[in-house]
Amino acid sequence: MTTPPDFNDRMLSLGLARVSEAAAMASARLIGRGDEKAADQAAVDAMRTQLNQLEIQGVVVIGEGERDEAPMLYIGEEVGLGEGPAVDIALDPLEGTTLTAKDMPNALAVIAMAPRGTLLHAPDVYMEKLAIGPGYRRGVVTLDMPAAERVSVLASAKGCSTEDITVCVLERPRHEDMIAELRTTGCAIRLITDGDVAGVIHCAESEKTGIDMYMGSGGAPEGVLAAAALKCMGGQMFGKLLFRNGDEEGRAKKAGITNLSRVYTRDDMVTGDVIFAATGVTDGSILPGIKREPGFLTATTLLMRSKTGSVRRMEYRNPA
Repeated sequence: MTTPPDFNDRMLSLGLARVSEAAAMASARLIGRGDEKAADQAAVDAMRTQLNQLEIQGVVVIGEGERDEAPMLYIGEEVGLGEGPAVDIALDPLEGTTLTAKDMPNALAVIAMAPRGTLLHAPDVYMEKLAIGPGYRRGVVTLDMPAAERVSVLASAKGCSTEDITVCVLERPRHEDMIAELRTTGCAIRLITDGDVAGVIHCAESEKTGIDMYMGSGGAPEGVLAAAALKCMGGQMFGKLLFRNGDEEGRAKKAGITNLSRVYTRDDMVTGDVIFAATGVTDGSILPGIKREPGFLTATTLLMRSKTGSVRRMEYRNPA
């Protein structure tokens, strides 16, 4: 799908960076304070305020939840000044609320923007995810493969031993059997407590992060955000929605999804050009967190455009 000519991603990208920076800085005062809800609310308020200053006709397609569950940045909410390009917005004002409350690594403020109709309207259900970085032939790993086979074929493609492969997995009881299978290959496993958007992004920069592959189930909305990042950085991603009951299937149908067993690729989840911005809240392997100095706060933002493949890391120092 081609990008409409009125999607001025070059001009909008800096504005999007300001949005993620505002959310990260607002939540910074609550790092390590043990209050997840307050940290998330501060980020939501700041992100919404900044979004509404952009010259866009924006609709939140991945947000804080349904309208009756989230008073702000809910799915379907219109944001922006109501003029300019019509865009879809996927966001997580604070990806890693627990990480922020406990001052643990890799909490981020994350947002993606794309032309209207090009981001998957993923319901708030689980998604089985598999991601690798750039440089591999298409389909070298698939969701149909057992976990151990994925490690074996990726090692072969990389020209190394399975013991030289590192897999990132969200540490949850539901992944215990998969982790046990992965252990049989001799690969290393990086367990993370939260933040699977960051987990997927790690794959795109394996030389820096040491992560070759991400696998496991997590939130479907976060899967779309991760796919947006990989669309900019390169890499492959696959996702399949998981349903625990009829209510969750109903949510998917309400979102316009008819094939409930479909395996989505990265480009199925993000069909057009996209801008992606992430600002570090706590220190992590992708970005440093908010730094406090007397009278100042400093934020570091990862800003990317799929159209050009550009990846910028920007430092923003602002009076506190």
